[in-house]
Amino acid sequence: MAGSASLLVYKTYMKALKIAARIIPIPRPTLFSGANSSEQLCEAIGLMNIGKLLIVTDTALVDIGLVGNIEAQLIANGVDFVRFSDVTPDPTYPQVEDGLALYQREQCQGILAIGGGSPIDCAKVIAARVTNKKAIKRLAGLLKVWRTPAPLFALPTTAGTGSEVTVAAVVSDPNTHQKTPLMDPKLVPLMAALDPVLMTELPPHITAATGMDALTHAVEAYLSVNATAETDAYVNAAMALLSRNLIAAYKDGRSLKVRQGMAFASYYAGLAFTKASLGYAHAIAHNLGAKYGTPHGVGNALALPHVLAFSLPDAASRMGNLARMVGVGDEEWDDNTNAQAFIDYVVMLQEEMALPKTLEAIKNHDVSTIAQLAIKEANWNYPVPRYLTQLECESLIQKLMV
Repeated sequence: MAGSASLLVYKTYMKALKIAARIIPIPRPTLFSGANSSEQLCEAIGLMNIGKLLIVTDTALVDIGLVGNIEAQLIANGVDFVRFSDVTPDPTYPQVEDGLALYQREQCQGILAIGGGSPIDCAKVIAARVTNKKAIKRLAGLLKVWRTPAPLFALPTTAGTGSEVTVAAVVSDPNTHQKTPLMDPKLVPLMAALDPVLMTELPPHITAATGMDALTHAVEAYLSVNATAETDAYVNAAMALLSRNLIAAYKDGRSLKVRQGMAFASYYAGLAFTKASLGYAHAIAHNLGAKYGTPHGVGNALALPHVLAFSLPDAASRMGNLARMVGVGDEEWDDNTNAQAFIDYVVMLQEEMALPKTLEAIKNHDVSTIAQLAIKEANWNYPVPRYLTQLECESLIQKLMV
């Protein structure tokens, strides 16, 4: 456990965050859903008389023709645009600044993000930089985006991050390899479309990783000490959809019904963690991603079973509820047995979807720094049920090593 003095400070701060989450209104995007709902979004954008859009995406989506199809829909609705496709996994400060420069040079008046969490997060920060003349580091943290960002629209092509509905965006400093989170209700897009057609080409390993990201969002939101009846309802919906659709999407990515189920699972999990926040699995995954380029969902899948095992003594009842949500718990069992059944369920998902349980990239000499950064991120941002010490976090990370 963390030191008693530090623990008191963290818990007091988390209580303040809980009050803030209840007081501060969090907007939701106007949502279109269903097959080809991206067409409805493009039509709605056309009705807004935006002079020119900056499309923020990545080269992979351009190469498979997905971006071109969306651009054709924009043209059909009279929307002019310019494309910025330089976003990489874990977008960086320079990518944000390059996108901003193109936005300003082309005199754009809005942004459409097409892609997974990386393009959407990059687009969010570009939108914030358009109207907030501050360096990215000065926008980092809670409620630092003082001016309303440029109009932002989102077309997620993965089911995992929930970025289309969340108040958060994460970009990386390429010099320090540290991730910079921005958290502000102003970062929620104005409109979004959950179009399963855009997700049918996802390869199984991406489906697995992004699906585990959505699962981790839901789990950590539910175990948060700042969880509420509202966030619990979102988690219940997300877990029901995940239990029915995640493995199915991994095995048959062409099913529109399954892809739509996963899209809504990600959406509900995003609503949950936007108010209840996250936990150590995300903190560790963020720092593995920053240090080694580990895909975010893979990092979450690696860390989650070990974080759950550590949290069990203080969260057995809630973890038992999670087991029942996904159909592996039993009312006749005690809390610890149900909690362990849920941990076993998470491990089963890893195995069924061929996700790694260890990471060769992790080096012994990096463990202390990764643990220190993860603790700093989690203890000041996430209302976790049980606090890790530096040594406990190092021990947990060592379990992820080959």
